[in-house]
Amino acid sequence: QVQLVESGGGLVQAGESLRLSCAASGSTSSINVMGWYRQAPGKQREMVALIASGGVINYADSVKGRFTISRDNAKHTVYLQMNSLKPEDTAVYYCNHRQIGLNYWGRGTQVTVSS
Repeated sequence: QVQLVESGGGLVQAGESLRLSCAASGSTSSINVMGWYRQAPGKQREMVALIASGGVINYADSVKGRFTISRDNAKHTVYLQMNSLKPEDTAVYYCNHRQIGLNYWGRGTQVTVSS
């Protein structure tokens, strides 16, 4: 089992920044993909950004140039720096950890961007 603990959500105004963190513990594999998904009210959960243990990164088109994902493999932690936030970024952000045959989710952290 892998446990994921997220932190860093909150309420900000449009144009401001937030940094999300997600720490993994338990039976983590050195080969994995960690990242962030989000779900706004009435919408499906969507991928925001993913980063593999080898460093390959993938962003949703809607956040490219504004969000930056990074990870500290030694701390089993992934970060999401969110700049120039927009009201449409408002959602519950979920941390995700995938390793061979297994997929784990955090409980989610609320990000609210006011206009």
